Amino acid sequence: MEGGESEAVFAAFNLNPQRFINEVLNAVDDMLDGAFDFFLQQATVITGGGTERTEELARGVSSLRHLTQAVLDKRMAIWEKYCLRHCFAVPEGFVLPKAKESSGDSLSIQKGLSDPELDAQLESLRENLAAAGKKSAELHEEMTLLEKQSTLSCSYDASVADALQLFEENPVHDMFQEIGKTALELHHKMVQVKMKRWEDMEQARVAKIHNSSREQPMLHDTGISARLEDIEEVLSILRSK
Repeated sequence: MEGGESEAVFAAFNLNPQRFINEVLNAVDDMLDGAFDFFLQQATVITGGGTERTEELARGVSSLRHLTQAVLDKRMAIWEKYCLRHCFAVPEGFVLPKAKESSGDSLSIQKGLSDPELDAQLESLRENLAAAGKKSAELHEEMTLLEKQSTLSCSYDASVADALQLFEENPVHDMFQEIGKTALELHHKMVQVKMKRWEDMEQARVAKIHNSSREQPMLHDTGISARLEDIEEVLSILRSK
């Protein structure tokens, strides 16, 4: 497409390729000027302020500047032509959209952006995200509470274990075991005494029915002597403990 038509197309989109190229060229020139100005300042420092040597270095820097500027101008001119012919060239057959079509497209775009179904989906996603965040906070609180409970439980178990260890190491534990053993022996002996008394009473009752009155005191005396013997045996168990 010819230059005039290309410029019209770019102007329709508020674009100016030539202005962009000119700004790039000016920026390159500024960089080149700044670089060689710095070289001239360093030349004065290197020569120590001597007039002859400073002038010689200045002439050398100026020659290099002109040589560099000439080469750079050629390169930048080639770059400018390339940009205008290829980078900023409008394809053949390109037609600008009409105003009505443009407005219609913008309306369709706005309609697409304001789709109620899409808005509802976005709102649902926001609500789900908020609910998930709330649930995550609740789970975090529960985990913190469980960690505290676990710490307290471990501390309690450790305290109980320490108390049991102290109790087992204490000689009082042996004394309680001995008392328990003695109590079992006494209980067993008391059961035997009770059974023996019941047998004596049964024998006395039978003897009272079937035997004469002369034999009853003898059986009665036997029961009393048996009980005294049992009592003495219980006392001997207690003394031995």
